[in-house]
Amino acid sequence: MPVPSSAPTEHKLLRDTVRQKIHEAIMDGTLEPGERLNDDELIAWLGVSRTPIREALSQLARAGLIEMAPNRYTRVTTPDPGEVIEAMQTLGVLFGGVVRLAVPRLGSASRKRILSALDKTITELEAHDVPAVNRDALGVFALYVDECGNENLQRVCQDTMDGLAFRLRLPNLDELLDWDQMTEDFRRLRAATADGDNITAELATEAIHMLPGEKR
Repeated sequence: MPVPSSAPTEHKLLRDTVRQKIHEAIMDGTLEPGERLNDDELIAWLGVSRTPIREALSQLARAGLIEMAPNRYTRVTTPDPGEVIEAMQTLGVLFGGVVRLAVPRLGSASRKRILSALDKTITELEAHDVPAVNRDALGVFALYVDECGNENLQRVCQDTMDGLAFRLRLPNLDELLDWDQMTEDFRRLRAATADGDNITAELATEAIHMLPGEKR
C-alpha cells in the first residue's frame, strides 16, 4: 500500500503564509473592521495567485475574522455590541481550563513573563485604555495557552481565540462591561498565578469572562 507523504506541499505553505499575513493585518488594524477585501488588490499586495488567497480567506472566515457572502462581499468582520457577552463567555470556557492546567506547570521564567504581562494589562484597565486592553489582554491568555501542556486544547484555542477576541474590539467596551469588577478579577488572577493557586486562577479567569456561578 502506498504511504501518503506527510510533508506539506508548496501550495499549502503558500496558503498558510497568505493567511498569516492577512491575519496579522486584521489584528494590528491595518485592515479595519468592515473593510472590503478585493481579490485583485490582495493579489497585488501579496504577490500570489487567487487560489491561495481564497483558501486563506475561507479559513479566516471560519475563525470569525472575515465575513463572506458569495457574489456580494468579502470583508473584515465588524464587532457587534450584541455579541460581546457570548464572545467573552466562550473565551472564558476555553481560558478557564487553560489557566487551570497551566498554573501548576509554570517555571520561574514563564511565571515572571505572565505576571509582567498581567501587570501591564491591569495598568491599562485602571487607566480605561480600551484599545490597549483589546490589544494586550488576549496576549496574556495566549501565554497561558503556551504553557498548558494540552496540545488538543492549544489547537482549539489557536483556531478560535483571535476571532472571538476580535469581536470585543469596540471603542466603548468599558461601557458594555463591569470594568471595575473585571479589573479586580485580573488582580485576583495575578495573585493566584503568583501563588501557584490554579483553582482560584481558573475562577478569576471565568469571572473576567462573565461566566456565572461564582458567588462574590
